[in-house]
Amino acid sequence: MSKKNDGGYAFPMEATDATAWRDCNQGMTLRDYFAAKALSGWLASYPESCTHPIVAGNADEVAKHSYMLADAMLRAREAS
Repeated sequence: MSKKNDGGYAFPMEATDATAWRDCNQGMTLRDYFAAKALSGWLASYPESCTHPIVAGNADEVAKHSYMLADAMLRAREAS
């Protein structure tokens, strides 16, 4: 089973010595960062004439689709 491409760390830090990586938390992955950006953009631009997906009880679907967009961004990034 292969590991899902997460794009690596979104904001990696340079190691200052041989032990720095062991002691350092690198934070969110690029996949998480892309999903968060997709989520905020999508929800902020939702038309007022429609029931907002969160209000409609579709939070799980919204999150799932945000990660689908993030995965598409990672594939596009690899292809370029």
